[in-house]
Amino acid sequence: MADTGETTPLVIHLGKEELVVRRRYEAASIANDVLIALWFIAGSIMFFFERWTTTGTWCFLIGSIELLIRPAIRLARHVHLLKVRSRGPRSHPAAPAESSQDY
Repeated sequence: MADTGETTPLVIHLGKEELVVRRRYEAASIANDVLIALWFIAGSIMFFFERWTTTGTWCFLIGSIELLIRPAIRLARHVHLLKVRSRGPRSHPAAPAESSQDY
């Protein structure tokens, strides 16, 4: 096959509802990541002071639970998008693949 130097455009068909769903879950994921960071920063600072060690340990526990929430958000988004796609038009059945770098 000869290379003509031309590239064909990549066309991805997403419905308006799917874009809204993706943005909402992305916002939830970002908020969750910020909370994780805040819990671990607070816990780390508290560990510098002996009287705050127990509270710092609780912050680490809460941050760890937040880490568990991250895959729950991704799973909920995946299920929600499957429902949206199943209701949508059948003209473009191939959904865009999600990457490993997806929030």
